[in-house]
Order: sequence, then structure tokens, then C-alpha cells
Amino acid sequence: MTLAAAAAAVILPAQGAGPGGAGGVEISAPASGGAEKQAAAKLPEILRDTALLPAPVARIREQILEAARSGDIERLRPIIDGNGITPTFSFGGETDAIAFWKETSGDSEGRELLAIMSEIFEAGFLHSGAGTADEIYIWPYFAEIPLDKLTPAQQVELYRLVTAQDVKDMREFGSYIFYRAGITPDGQWQYFVAGD
Repeated sequence: MTLAAAAAAVILPAQGAGPGGAGGVEISAPASGGAEKQAAAKLPEILRDTALLPAPVARIREQILEAARSGDIERLRPIIDGNGITPTFSFGGETDAIAFWKETSGDSEGRELLAIMSEIFEAGFLHSGAGTADEIYIWPYFAEIPLDKLTPAQQVELYRLVTAQDVKDMREFGSYIFYRAGITPDGQWQYFVAGD
């Protein structure tokens, strides 16, 4: 799936609207102006060791990866159903994540999306908002780091997920806008969504 296709598959949220509605964790918009300079001064720590994840986060991540690697998108349904909330998967008001992912995947079975999901959850991640009500683990770390601050090795990691044209489009937009995922410390899958 191209970046353009992923972005076209979602409707952008209203200013200040969180992806999960009431009780959801808000996906932050790209920094601008003074906030951008402040963000650049202190980049978040990129984590790669999944042993650092709280047990509930590690457990749900592993369940998602196992389902994604199976090639059967329906194996995600019991994970979603047991999550307590439906993870945000679109900004367009769709209600069935599996149907939406099949529809937006490059193939009718959702396997392209499962491959993307695997790559996302195998990438480095961030621990954001530690000790606050907004605490969350975010994959991939590109979602919260300015693209112009990525090292050459990190840029190679980014190219594993997206094409050079996608990166050019993201730079023009001002941030990473491909798929991202978030899980709260108690193991609640908050989102797997593209766009911004």
C-alpha cells in the first residue's frame, strides 16, 4: 500500500479531536513553530528491547504479531473484541476494523496490511507520557521524531516501511503519516491508523 493510498483511506480528524473519542489517547499532530524547535532540542528515546515493555503491552503486541504473521486477518478480530475498546483504525467513522483493513489493503484478503502491521510492531518504539494519564507505547518511533532528525541508519529503517516518494511526501507534509500503533501500559490497543 502506498502512502497516498493509506492517507486517502482516512478522513483527517477535526482540530483537537482524539482518535479514540472519549477516553481515547490522542494522536498528536505535527509540531509547528516554537513547539517544533523545542521537540527538536529533546528527541524521545528510541527503544528496541521489547523486554522493557510492561507485561500487558508485550502480551498484546505478541498476540497482534502472531495474528498478522498468520496471514489470516480474521485472527485479529478476537484481539479487537477482547480489547475493551475498538482501536482507532480510521478517522472516517467506519465500525469494522477487519472489513476496513481488507478494503484498504492492496489485496482483498488484507495480507498487505498484515505485512505492514508486522513491520510496524517489529520496529523500534517510544514510551511517551510516562507517569501521566496519556502514557502510551508508540510504534514505529518515526511517528514522533522529526524526519529531518533521523540518522542515516534510521532512514534505512524508514525505507523498509515506505518508498522514497512516500518519504518525500511526508517531508512536504511535515511529519510521518504512514501507519502507527499505540498500546497503553495496561495493554489496551488504542490505535493502528494511517494519516494525521
